[in-house]
Amino acid sequence: MTTERKVLAGASGPVVPAGPGAGTAPLDRSALMHTYAEPSVTFVRGRGSTLYDSAGKEYLDFLSGLAVTSLGHSHPVVAAAIADQAHTLAHVSNLFGNVVGPEVAATLDRLIGGGVERAGGQVFFANSGAEANECAIKLARRWAGPGRYAVVSTWDAFHGRTLASLAATGQIEKQQPFLPLPEGFDHVPFDDLEAMDSACDPARVAAVLVEPIMGEAGVVVPSSDYLVGLRQLCSERNILLMVDEVQTGLGRTGRWFGFQHLGVEPDVVTMAKALGNGMPVGACWARAEVAAAFVPGDHGSTFGGQPLAMSAAKATLAVMESEDVPARAGAAGARLQAGLEAMPGVASVRGEGLLLAAVLTDEFAVPACREALEAGLVINAPRPDVLRFAPSLLVTGAEIDEALATLGPLLARLGPGGARAARNQVADHGERPR
Repeated sequence: MTTERKVLAGASGPVVPAGPGAGTAPLDRSALMHTYAEPSVTFVRGRGSTLYDSAGKEYLDFLSGLAVTSLGHSHPVVAAAIADQAHTLAHVSNLFGNVVGPEVAATLDRLIGGGVERAGGQVFFANSGAEANECAIKLARRWAGPGRYAVVSTWDAFHGRTLASLAATGQIEKQQPFLPLPEGFDHVPFDDLEAMDSACDPARVAAVLVEPIMGEAGVVVPSSDYLVGLRQLCSERNILLMVDEVQTGLGRTGRWFGFQHLGVEPDVVTMAKALGNGMPVGACWARAEVAAAFVPGDHGSTFGGQPLAMSAAKATLAVMESEDVPARAGAAGARLQAGLEAMPGVASVRGEGLLLAAVLTDEFAVPACREALEAGLVINAPRPDVLRFAPSLLVTGAEIDEALATLGPLLARLGPGGARAARNQVADHGERPR
């Protein structure tokens, strides 16, 4: 990777040249719980789409912290907002109000309405996507009343790792060590309206929880009539349609939210990741008549909606709107997709906007990720045959071309045969807790 990249999207001025970071000696990680595989790289700073490790090596980031830093690292507007708020007021608890949260909630409501007018909903702020989904699950049960408590989600979905969001997650291997999980969660195959129809008993089911694109399943896009059919089914049976936009929301797919591609109107929308551009913040939006099911004391979060996180979210949303990130994601995604489709070993490319997956002809995605990292390109493999790309929504055409120029020769060199041997030596680099 070049060390000459000077002008980066979202950065006001040149990048500080790469140099020694925190040193090259291995860090003592023995005080940390072993919930993650040992990292092969420790990053110490970043700017725009560029990361630097502890040895000063430069990387092109096409993962964005799992679709989190959607304006790039250390965006000057967001950084300034966080610094100003830290010098003003960081936290007071939800026993009292702050001036930032209501403005962010109103902006999210407007964006859910398509960015033109308010959608007529209300927002609860949390700290993560899992917590946003916990809020949605509790709200569904409160809204539906006694006896109607079940939530139907899909196999291979990922909704978080807290006990309730894990119960909604359709991945048995993640659930098995923590059984028994909370009851009231059913799963059906993704993109199967008949299965959903059979599962949605209106006497028992409160809500359907679905991703518009399944990110951790390998960026799986459903049929064009799937969400439309779910909306009709839920409306007919007085069941809430809850859309998990934690990975797809806020411009990444080429619309502000993934469900907007089809004109569907959900009852509940959850989001996180991109909302704070690196600050931990999540949100659960619901139509006002659904949100009204909650009364004071039903739900809460000590840190949810605190001024520091809200200032980051306010600045992030302002930049997103000024840059028209949905349009940018659509154009940049088309360029990236075309380049990926022309690469050796790529059977197909799926996704929308700047959430893309290259499906490989053989299962060598994990070794490809390792070699890409060694070459200075950050991507990941949610499945053995899938490479996932989620760069900054402000990524430049030159950066896309640079990523493609790095990856193409690597895939050609790696090939199916060499990959099989390498695959057995590489740990899974899938999704981290939300």
